[in-house]
Amino acid sequence: MNKQDLIEFERRIAEIFNKGEIPYPVHFSGGNEDQLIELFHKIKPEDWVFSTHRPHYHYLLKGGSPEDLEKKIREGNSMYVFNRKLNFYSSAIVGGTPGIATGLAMAIKMQEISRHVWCFVGDGGEDSGHFYEAVRYVQGHKLPCTFVILDDNLSVETPKQVRYGDFEIEWPNCVIRCKYKRIWPHVGTGKWIDFSGQGKKIGDDEKAGVSF
Repeated sequence: MNKQDLIEFERRIAEIFNKGEIPYPVHFSGGNEDQLIELFHKIKPEDWVFSTHRPHYHYLLKGGSPEDLEKKIREGNSMYVFNRKLNFYSSAIVGGTPGIATGLAMAIKMQEISRHVWCFVGDGGEDSGHFYEAVRYVQGHKLPCTFVILDDNLSVETPKQVRYGDFEIEWPNCVIRCKYKRIWPHVGTGKWIDFSGQGKKIGDDEKAGVSF
């Protein structure tokens, strides 16, 4: 997948979403294509990738097919993308994967397997205690795990300056930070969508546009 392939995939899904064909929350990726493509050049096929509630680009760059991903999104699994063959796992729980990634990295080290774990979090997930504990354990035990903070300066829609002022933690070398500007809202496309055509039909007086 190149940069344009990634962008076009999200645009196509956004068009489908805006037509009301996906009556589920969708978190769109965008704005950090170049950084991710460069990073995934370092990620080997046998490595594990733990993603976030915004996993589309990660899945495609790990080798997942666009057709498979679109099917998952249409079925309401945009935030829960999993593929055992690709060693790919994502979770909608903010800060929920660092502990799992750490446990897997410990198992890899104990079994002396030549694999690496890559765990992505947003800068909102960076604020969680689970992330701190996982980083400390990985760094202290020299585990084969790298945490990637996808820093768009927003936790949902709240910037870091509002969350904790000017203070920013200096993490150890098992953590890398990728700063970028998000081009989509936290969830959805920012438009009011009429999902009344999905599932049970309702009367005109009951119809309502819903925005994600």
